[in-house]
Amino acid sequence: MASWEQFSVEAPAMAEAVKARFTATKHHVMATLRADGSPRVSGTEVDFYGPDLTFGSMWQARKALDLRRDARVAIHANPGDGTLAGGDAKITGSAVEVDDKAAYLAERHPPEPFHLFRVDLREVVLVSVDHERNVLIVELWRPGRPIQRTERD
Repeated sequence: MASWEQFSVEAPAMAEAVKARFTATKHHVMATLRADGSPRVSGTEVDFYGPDLTFGSMWQARKALDLRRDARVAIHANPGDGTLAGGDAKITGSAVEVDDKAAYLAERHPPEPFHLFRVDLREVVLVSVDHERNVLIVELWRPGRPIQRTERD
């Protein structure tokens, strides 16, 4: 697992493109796992805070309770207008609840009470289209590995 900072160091251009997708719009889609193992899809907002990709949750919300039980999480950036301009970004990893929220509270002023999580990244995917060549490009980053790039007609 890795922090956003590690991703940014290992794959700076990809990290910049993925961050642009997550900051282009406010609302994104998150998947967590219910107690029975089935998926739960929720809306979320993300924040790049210090070395981490973070997100909050209303106190005792189902997605927060899911993550306290099973930390696996996936977040899909809002794809925008459907053209895939800038790419389609997705991250997976583990959500780690932040216990000491004092600095975050002082800087961001979220409504209280709330849960705050940082994401330990397992993988980041950026899908884009090269319209000139009519090719779909899939870039996959995993901690400590070079970017894996696949092209499809």
